Amino acid sequence: MKSTSIILFDGVCNLCNGAVQFIIRHDPNGKFLFASLQSEAGQQLLQQHQLPVDEFSSFILVQHNKIFTKSTAALYVARQIRGAWCCLYIFIIVPRFLRDAVYNWIAQNRYRWFGKKETCMIPTPELKARFLP
Repeated sequence: MKSTSIILFDGVCNLCNGAVQFIIRHDPNGKFLFASLQSEAGQQLLQQHQLPVDEFSSFILVQHNKIFTKSTAALYVARQIRGAWCCLYIFIIVPRFLRDAVYNWIAQNRYRWFGKKETCMIPTPELKARFLP
């Protein structure tokens, strides 16, 4: 895969799908590509970076061949999208174990709070190029 910024997300999670739609709206230049953790491309990237292939509760950013997970990934993405969202990056100063504790609490409850789909999101024809197979 070419060197770009790829976001891996839980493809059946409504919260995660909402986050992807949000990022797409705030990324008009198409800097980010997307793949669900369950997809062939997602599984391949997980294996390539020695990450568990059966754990779908993490938001992962692959950028410049580096892996960022959970709260760190979210903050790095926020820093790079259009609008005042870049200000959220200030939270990078909070120790990771604290940020990830909040992240894990939300991740553990995301299906209960936001629901989930039976299958992964199918991108519209206009957005298909932004999603890896």
